[in-house]
Amino acid sequence: MSNLRIFAVNRKKISSLHYFNNMCSSKIRASLKRVKLHVLLGRNYSSLPGLIGNDIKSLHSIISPPIAKIRNIGIMAHIDAGKTTTTERILYYSGYTRSLGDVDDGDTVTDFMAQERERGITIQSAAVTFDWKGYRINLIDTPGHVDFTLEVERCLRVLDGAVAVFDASAGVEVKNIAKVKAQTLTVWRQADKHKVPRICFLNKMDKTGASFNYAVESIREKLKAKPLLLQLPIGEGKAFKGVVDVVGKEKLLWNPNSDDGKDFERKPLLETRDPKLLKETTEARNALIEQVADLDDEFADLVLGEFSENFDLLPAEKLQTAIHRVTLAQTAVPVLCGSALKNKGVQPLLDAVTLYLPSPEERNCEFLQWYKGDLCALAFKVLHDKQRGPLVFMRIYSGMLKPQTAIHNINGNCTERISRLLLPFADQHIEIPLLTAGNIALTVGLKHTATGDTVVSSESSALAASRRARREGAKKQKGNSEAERLLLAGVEIPEPVFFCTIEPPSMAKQPDLDHALKCLQREDPSLKVKLDPDSGQTILCGMGELHIEIIHDRIKREYGLETYLGPLQVAYREAILNSVHATDTLDRTLGDKRHLVTVELEAKPMETSSLLPVIEYAASVSGDLSQASREAFENGVHSACLQGPLLGSPVQDLAVTLHSLVIHPGTSTTMISACVSRCLQKVALE
Repeated sequence: MSNLRIFAVNRKKISSLHYFNNMCSSKIRASLKRVKLHVLLGRNYSSLPGLIGNDIKSLHSIISPPIAKIRNIGIMAHIDAGKTTTTERILYYSGYTRSLGDVDDGDTVTDFMAQERERGITIQSAAVTFDWKGYRINLIDTPGHVDFTLEVERCLRVLDGAVAVFDASAGVEVKNIAKVKAQTLTVWRQADKHKVPRICFLNKMDKTGASFNYAVESIREKLKAKPLLLQLPIGEGKAFKGVVDVVGKEKLLWNPNSDDGKDFERKPLLETRDPKLLKETTEARNALIEQVADLDDEFADLVLGEFSENFDLLPAEKLQTAIHRVTLAQTAVPVLCGSALKNKGVQPLLDAVTLYLPSPEERNCEFLQWYKGDLCALAFKVLHDKQRGPLVFMRIYSGMLKPQTAIHNINGNCTERISRLLLPFADQHIEIPLLTAGNIALTVGLKHTATGDTVVSSESSALAASRRARREGAKKQKGNSEAERLLLAGVEIPEPVFFCTIEPPSMAKQPDLDHALKCLQREDPSLKVKLDPDSGQTILCGMGELHIEIIHDRIKREYGLETYLGPLQVAYREAILNSVHATDTLDRTLGDKRHLVTVELEAKPMETSSLLPVIEYAASVSGDLSQASREAFENGVHSACLQGPLLGSPVQDLAVTLHSLVIHPGTSTTMISACVSRCLQKVALE
């Protein structure tokens, strides 16, 4: 409001200077209009976090844009590909920040944790909201380290599109090749699982050893994707100075004297000026048209009908629309290139996000039909703020979210009240009066809602949606479990890989440590805490050495506890390699009672990974087995899988089939389970 007050005073002073001539007065009025427009629109988001109250409510058109103008995207890649640097350039060119942040300097917007700035890596995902050419973009910068895979997983669950960033020189350099490719495959498969359309951005084209063609071929071979080349680089390595827009047959050259990359020019390719580049671009455009026509029937009909003689006459808008459809169908991925660090190629990337990635209404969410426009949102992340308490990130799929309203948590079967609604700006937030479908919001006041919980307006709304789902499921001959799965689609939590003991500085601090671990577990579901039954020590389980190290550091900094970690151990798993048939007999007399049981079973490895054993029954025994005998057999299998024969680690990826079970009258179920467990242990040793 201080800007508005200054503006009013200045206007009063100017009006008193009546001796100015008409020309000077008109210039002043034009200047005042420009100042007024800037203040009221508030497009420079770097000033927004300080605004409160009515100033925010006056920005209603910005806060709740049309759903067709919303893009929920994530930046994903392996570590050191340049995700955070790309995000920083995006925020600068969109007007969100006034200066370019740098990972090495530790002043980036999305890497705001002390550990992130010290190590120069992204540890937890950060959401930022900004505008670009009339579009609202909710962007999430995700970690690239394998220890924080869950952060990528739960963000992709709620995103409509993603930008996959690749190091254009990674295929040439020797360092960490296996690790880089493995993590690239991991995030790519996560996007495949959640059916997220993607754009590929080949970053670091200025780096020594960068190869555009090799990087494109890696996408084709390693990721089994069909790349659509929308750009070609002008030079590689030290010679990189711009890109060619294949769709529009234009070249984009950045001013080498510009410090921030805002100064660039777009020129059409001409035969007289760029004959070689024009020829390469024409060939690339023709190949792109043919490739898109093979994947999209509507575009193929257009090309074969009107433009079969000359592809040059095909309008760029028609080609862009077809690429948009192909990207949504996930039959191909658009490929762009640039150098985020050298401030080249980021603006065209933002244009591609608005052109080719889907809006929320273009994503097919089957479960939304059960809610009939009522509120349906998914909690996908929880943060703890010292002043506000738990902050829950929500993706709104339908309906509207308002502060001071009650919501019902289906997973927790509880009703809570949202006290405040915030728009996320990394570690700063803006209070807003409401938010509509398709957006991402931060809620304050939810004490029991956790990652993966489905939130609706009321319990009656959930029951009504469940009834509609069951009726529709019956029509399609599907079970109720399918309807429930659609209602409660959450986030899969991976099993921990490393563990160690954690101890407080004194027993008096144990309750404080328990509270800290409880808060951190709610924020990070991949962190597991359990109590050793033998020693009574607290066991900390995480996804890797770095993960546990970060948790230890956060307990010290955020909760003021000097804890001690025991030696790090790997959470090994054991599995059998071959299919084995085995028989075992247990004959034991306890007191005057004889227990006799003979079991014949087959154990074989599973093709798909499963932590729990898959238990099957042969046709010869499935009908004769009593419920008590079934439970005893299954208990024996589960007991045997708790400790393998090699290191005593749990056994996984195991399928067990029972072929015969002969039980002497009077044999207890405990003896049946013991016989089955011993037989399986014999199988594992063979």
